[in-house]
Amino acid sequence: MKLVSFGEPGAERPGVVAGDRIIDLVVAEPSLPVTVRGILAANRLGHVEELVADESRCAKAMCPLDSVRLGPPITEPSKIVCLGRNYEEHAAEHGVEAPSAPLLFPKGPNVLCGHNDSIPYPKETQRFDFEVELAFVIGRRAARVSAGDGLRHVAGYSVFLDLTARDLQRSEKQWFRAKSMDGSGPFGPWIVTPDEIPEPHNLDISLQLNGEVMQSSNTRHMKFTVDFLVHYISQTMTLEPGDVVATGTPSGVGEFRNPPRFLGPGDKLVATLERVGDLAVTIGPQLP
Repeated sequence: MKLVSFGEPGAERPGVVAGDRIIDLVVAEPSLPVTVRGILAANRLGHVEELVADESRCAKAMCPLDSVRLGPPITEPSKIVCLGRNYEEHAAEHGVEAPSAPLLFPKGPNVLCGHNDSIPYPKETQRFDFEVELAFVIGRRAARVSAGDGLRHVAGYSVFLDLTARDLQRSEKQWFRAKSMDGSGPFGPWIVTPDEIPEPHNLDISLQLNGEVMQSSNTRHMKFTVDFLVHYISQTMTLEPGDVVATGTPSGVGEFRNPPRFLGPGDKLVATLERVGDLAVTIGPQLP
């Protein structure tokens, strides 16, 4: 099942992709919460599965997929937790060893944008970089989860782009400002539930910039796996339904290319994750 949030920014509605259409869940079942996060928090995902299987109830709640904007599938997470250097190849291009424990940092919820959105180019940076990542979404509250129980707390998987102001990242002791520019966390186009991705650790992952492949790898090269990350993070930080965890990027980012390749207005990024699909965004004009 593919869960989406569709509609104009700030007014997205929860839906499920059905071929080339979207089932508007609030129309199909008005008792459902009005956000994907709310559906997860209310433990209503099983009800959604039953609803989607009932074609008669969904027939009048359909709209064409290509007629709507797809926003970030989670529009209001309590947390976005990101990993640094979770692929040894990316650590190597940094000239450092991969960390012995997960290197965690946050991005603010203001970073989120959706499929085919335009991202304003922030005037504070001259070195705006790209990182494609597998993201997973928490489906049930996770506090001090055991090492073998992590995947039971995952609602599904998606594509995430961790856009970064490298000059700010290098000049400041903390990464938060460099990682939390408005719009610097494209996310989507949907969440694919675990029944469609039973093994998240063997998925091809890539990124194209203006049609040229910049990054290409496979999630089997992640040092810390999804199940371990749920366990590790939840020992000190309770993960709530709808929280997003971005699992790090492979090699090929712009900063370490020869010559370096940073983003500019008009650039188009297409991030691809096997069994999920493509997430496309465009870099818009520089902010005044």
